[in-house]
Amino acid sequence: QLQLVESGGGLVQAGGSLRLSCAASRSVYTMGWYRQAPGKQRELVADITIGGRTRYADSVKGRFTISRDNAKNTVFLQMNTLKSDDTAVYYCRGNSGDSRYIYWGQGTQVTVSS
Repeated sequence: QLQLVESGGGLVQAGGSLRLSCAASRSVYTMGWYRQAPGKQRELVADITIGGRTRYADSVKGRFTISRDNAKNTVFLQMNTLKSDDTAVYYCRGNSGDSRYIYWGQGTQVTVSS
């Protein structure tokens, strides 16, 4: 019922930047980014509601910025000052306001080399 397509992942050196994009097939209340490193749990990176309320993991505050373009049903994650610890598969997530419906993108690899 909702398709999410990510783009923008890749290989970058520590200190560099990447911009991730996720395009949804329709409007969704909350869009966000989660990441999963090998051997670790999937964790919230940042999310944003349709009204613009944001949340960030403490580890990315001040470095990452989430935004969305509701007209395009697209969410962005600007990732600056990247660190090796940011290396993970990044997944786009969309959910309804009550989280009854949750949708995941296929994931995009972000690798930060030192």
